[in-house]
Amino acid sequence: MLDVYWLPHCKSCQKLVAYLEERDEQIRTLRNLKEDPLDRSEVRALAGGVGGADVLFSRRARKYREMGLHERDLTDDEMLDLMASEYTFISRPVIVRPDGSGVAGSSRKRLDALLEADGS
Repeated sequence: MLDVYWLPHCKSCQKLVAYLEERDEQIRTLRNLKEDPLDRSEVRALAGGVGGADVLFSRRARKYREMGLHERDLTDDEMLDLMASEYTFISRPVIVRPDGSGVAGSSRKRLDALLEADGS
């Protein structure tokens, strides 16, 4: 059973969810990050599961440059605050196993490694 944090209109998210379905992986929840945003404690938990705030944080977000964040070294706390306040700073999709481990982003290779570690 997997939890998926995504944007339904995002092509990368759609492709990875379709890939999960092709593999007959059971999806417990599909959480739309725009309509049902994460609070800071949820962001912190996701970051811990994928390898840290730096892994979960998306530097591809338009606001990253607009806010001049590319010119700074952000702390983990700053990244967590930004992701909790604006869903676009979260790398998507995020796929999480029941044990809390997961992957962020659209890499099938990392997703396969996560699923194989689960014995699926």
